[in-house]
Amino acid sequence: MRPPSSHFGADITNTANNENMMANMICTRLAGRAVIRVVGRCNEAQDNNNLDLSECQLMQVPDAVYHLMRHTELKACNLSSNVITKIPPKFAVKFSLITELNLSNNQMSKLPDELGDLAELERLDISHNAFINLPLVAYRMPKLTTLNANNNHIVEVDIERLKNSPSLADVDLRENPVPPATVAALKNLTTIRVRLTVREPEEWEDLNI
Repeated sequence: MRPPSSHFGADITNTANNENMMANMICTRLAGRAVIRVVGRCNEAQDNNNLDLSECQLMQVPDAVYHLMRHTELKACNLSSNVITKIPPKFAVKFSLITELNLSNNQMSKLPDELGDLAELERLDISHNAFINLPLVAYRMPKLTTLNANNNHIVEVDIERLKNSPSLADVDLRENPVPPATVAALKNLTTIRVRLTVREPEEWEDLNI
């Protein structure tokens, strides 16, 4: 007869193995659902030219998406509410005709220069990310009229580039720690509407030292 302690140890091991197996099954099932969701939305986009991959648990744009969309001329792409940290340069090549791109609610801090090749892009949403400056590529997109960059960590805006951008007309910088001097310069712009969060000056900013 086996000692009770050995049997107890075996029970613990079996329990741990069962829990790991169950966890792996759940992860596999969730991953499978995510893949099915992405494929389904790609199929929808083939009909309406609007690719909506929001809330798909994406860490990046899967290569399979480019393959599934290779014969579709997309007009809009929604990648919001994922955990994407970067957009690859080839995105602009594969989806060169989009007029609207939603990258909000992700974990991005920069955009590739190649996005400047999105010659038809009119609306770009990068709100609720981790940008510390307004991406340089946004200043040179030829048809970009609306840029939503609220709720980031933006402290730097190139005023001259913004002023000389080809088409920008509406820029949302609300809920960003934009320095007072930059805020003052942005308020003096006459050709572009810049939305800013009105804040009370800190006590130290009032000190004349």
